[in-house]
Amino acid sequence: MTLYSILLQAAPAAGAPGAQSPSALPTLIMIVLMIVVFYFFMIRPQMKKAKVEKNFKEQIVKGDKIVTLGGIHGKIVEVAERTFIIEVEGGNRLKIEKSAISMEATRSLAVAAGVTPAK
Repeated sequence: MTLYSILLQAAPAAGAPGAQSPSALPTLIMIVLMIVVFYFFMIRPQMKKAKVEKNFKEQIVKGDKIVTLGGIHGKIVEVAERTFIIEVEGGNRLKIEKSAISMEATRSLAVAAGVTPAK
């Protein structure tokens, strides 16, 4: 039996009496369920993580020790609206964007130093 003959047997004839056209409702329900699953398992957790990270970066104050995404360790010397000036080893100062701070690395540094990390 070929695939073509199986499809012909499965589909009712268009002009046959009592033949009904297939409903699109089950397909629509499956698409809606997939969207709901994607929202609750992928999109919502990412939004929650972004909110926590934004709050973490807003709570950083002068004197906090941080780690950047590039792995640079430093101490906050000055806080601006979108940037920080950090002091690194040797007394050098770097101006970095707030978005360049790694929340996970900074928290693990604080835990290793025995300091309570910012929430």
